[in-house]
Amino acid sequence: MSWLILAVSGVLEAVWATALGKSEGFSRVVPSLLFVTALAASMAGLAYAMRDLPVGTAYTVWVGIGAVLTILYAAFTGQESLTALKALFLTLIVASVIGLKLAR
Repeated sequence: MSWLILAVSGVLEAVWATALGKSEGFSRVVPSLLFVTALAASMAGLAYAMRDLPVGTAYTVWVGIGAVLTILYAAFTGQESLTALKALFLTLIVASVIGLKLAR
């Protein structure tokens, strides 16, 4: 269950990171509220997962999921380019997250 909660928390990390960018310095209400809500839920899930998982593993997986999804969202919405080199490194992050799960 901790791994599932950690994965959902990683997704929420991508949500709050994206909402933070769209909040324009907290001057836009809806993205700012989404940021605060997603941040709180993401941190709560990470804290819950850390009850069963090592801190280093949990944090690395959480950041990895959030980073990959944030970049993919930005690429698919045209805010950032997705080059072959970026795709390679994103694939390596995903492989590393899977590796950490399998090494447990």
